[in-house]
Amino acid sequence: MASAKEIIAYRVAQELHDGDVVNLGIGLPTLVANYLPEGVHITLQSENGIIGMGPLSEPGKEDKDLINAGNQNVTVLPGAVFFDSATSFGIIRGGHVDLTVLGALQVDETGSLASHIVPGKMVPGMGGAMDLVVGAKKVIIGMVHSAKGEPKLLKKITLPATAINRVHMIVTELCVIEVTEKGFLLKEIAEGTTVEEIQSQTGAQLIIADDLKTMPSL
Repeated sequence: MASAKEIIAYRVAQELHDGDVVNLGIGLPTLVANYLPEGVHITLQSENGIIGMGPLSEPGKEDKDLINAGNQNVTVLPGAVFFDSATSFGIIRGGHVDLTVLGALQVDETGSLASHIVPGKMVPGMGGAMDLVVGAKKVIIGMVHSAKGEPKLLKKITLPATAINRVHMIVTELCVIEVTEKGFLLKEIAEGTTVEEIQSQTGAQLIIADDLKTMPSL
């Protein structure tokens, strides 16, 4: 049986289009590259200075000089390019990334996102998230629906904002939500899940799409 992370990564991969320049955030989003639809070829960008990144390295075959922004050993594809951080962030801020996939601690119905700090705890900084959510043409959040019984999808974020009004879509193991001017539009639900169950784990009112569909499964 597929895990929640695998379900999310598989569904997010369906949003990628042939020729896209894509940035996959650390953690769950890196799994998206494992589920690209047949015939879809994307160019992976890493904010530490790579375009043309390949899959994660196989155990025992790591090149210690090749790491992504999450400090994972990766491979590169023929034609890959390396550059400094200034050039990398120039690409991001210049609007040349078609889509970014990030995790989040909270997202609210206006498309605002909190991803980089837990007050009172020692955690990594925001990395390139602030630049990516502003510079990328489309922002998808891939995350589990709730944490320790508490909703992560809210009417208004309560943690410090990483970006305001920038999220376009949210994919969880339970559903697919589009962020609209009117709020969270529920477009797909996982097989075996009900709208009522999803609403009970969501801290904002859901708008139900007229053509509500079942999420594609692994």
